Amino acid sequence: MPKVFKNLIGGKEKDAVSGRTFENRNPADWNEVVGIFPKSDKRDVDAAVDAAKQAYREWSLYPAPRRGDIVKKAGDIMVARKEELAREMTREMGKVLVETRGDVQEGIDTAYYSASEGRRMFGVTAPSELQNKFTMSMRVSVGVAGVISPWNFPMAIPTWKIFPALVSGDTIVFKPASDTPKTAATLVEILVEAGVPAGVLNIVHGGGNEVGMAIVEHEDVELISFTGSTAVGKKISEIASRSLKRVSLELGGKNAEIVMDDANLELALDGILWGAFGTTGQRCTATSRLILHEKIYDKFLDMLAERASRLKLGNGLDESVEVGPCVNESQREKVHSYTEIGKKEGARLVIGGEFAKGGDLDKGWFYKPTIFAEVTPNMTIAIEEIFGPVLSVMKAKSIDHAIELLNGTIYGLSSAVYTRNINHAFKAIRDIKAGITYINAPTIGAETHMPFGGVKQTGNGHREGGASAFEFFSEIKTVYVDYSDKLQRAQIDTYRNS
Repeated sequence: MPKVFKNLIGGKEKDAVSGRTFENRNPADWNEVVGIFPKSDKRDVDAAVDAAKQAYREWSLYPAPRRGDIVKKAGDIMVARKEELAREMTREMGKVLVETRGDVQEGIDTAYYSASEGRRMFGVTAPSELQNKFTMSMRVSVGVAGVISPWNFPMAIPTWKIFPALVSGDTIVFKPASDTPKTAATLVEILVEAGVPAGVLNIVHGGGNEVGMAIVEHEDVELISFTGSTAVGKKISEIASRSLKRVSLELGGKNAEIVMDDANLELALDGILWGAFGTTGQRCTATSRLILHEKIYDKFLDMLAERASRLKLGNGLDESVEVGPCVNESQREKVHSYTEIGKKEGARLVIGGEFAKGGDLDKGWFYKPTIFAEVTPNMTIAIEEIFGPVLSVMKAKSIDHAIELLNGTIYGLSSAVYTRNINHAFKAIRDIKAGITYINAPTIGAETHMPFGGVKQTGNGHREGGASAFEFFSEIKTVYVDYSDKLQRAQIDTYRNS
């Protein structure tokens, strides 16, 4: 029988108040039930927020280095359980083991980096304009943070949010994606084992409308960190603005790679295959568009189609498999609807465009890697985020034309340029409108100590990763100490009588 999981609220495991549950199934083998989870609602969220609020005072008074020590211990536990966590994640959301191992390693790296920031939450000291007066700024905790994470990186992305929040001194109500609740539950279990006190970290399972929005609307939640679709992000922003909550939104992408005629084509080919079809294209940083210089367009398209058609699909627990399933049936249907739109709008289907069938593939939600050629900028498949293994190929006349095509979307997350021309590379760095630009590497592959995020409708300006995360999860407090033993007035013309 599959294991039955519960919420964790105030340090205690609890069923949903409603008594309802939902099943978590393996997308590579839909007959396999990974676990049964509580289908919570606003009442469960209210209890979790109350627990987090009660725990906040004591937790915020822990010295930041001590909070970091707990997060560091969680990283140590993750190291010991790395293979177990990776295999669990593959069963739960489908991506291949080489990727889920990387997902866990990202969480480990984030633990160690965040732990070290507990000793580096630097403020600023500066001279006062007045005599016998001292000025400084410092970082302090904010309060209860609502963390809402997606299913495609069920370990890495929650750690990007939870670890900096904990080290900053915030308490947390965590709602993981309904497609990947088991990995999230295991992460919380690890943090509890590492020493996070009761009530500091609470997890509430359930749907976005019932649980996620209840967190966003709650008056005692002071921060929201959300990763997901742009449509949902806009809704969260609108609701949170009513109470002036601090909100960090990491949203959609329509990322492109440019390959110039002077590029190392074999290197570019490897990068595009990884960028477009890694995680079955289910990444916000996935390579969804490919912009080829006209001189190498036909040659490179042939190279790409030949290699992509040989990618092995299957259950990600098989080490030889290169592409796993879509996360669920509705996601596969969405991907297929875009391929039908692409054909109707006149794009040329090069390979794929259909369900992958036969043998064990019939057990899950597999879709063939798909490439469209002769795509124009106004086509739907060149504009909208698909979140699946579909690549749209466009032709450019020059580096300037290629950059113009790349910038022609409402998104601006990740970008890449393959070229040996240093002038082209630096022009791309300057002119591409994106939060991330790679030179001679694909659009995917974040590093934990660097800022991560995008521009335009990819987000609202905050960054995850590195010190930037701590800027979101903490407040700056400015302190003035006047030891002159008399009234001194700043912001008055103190120079007039000098």
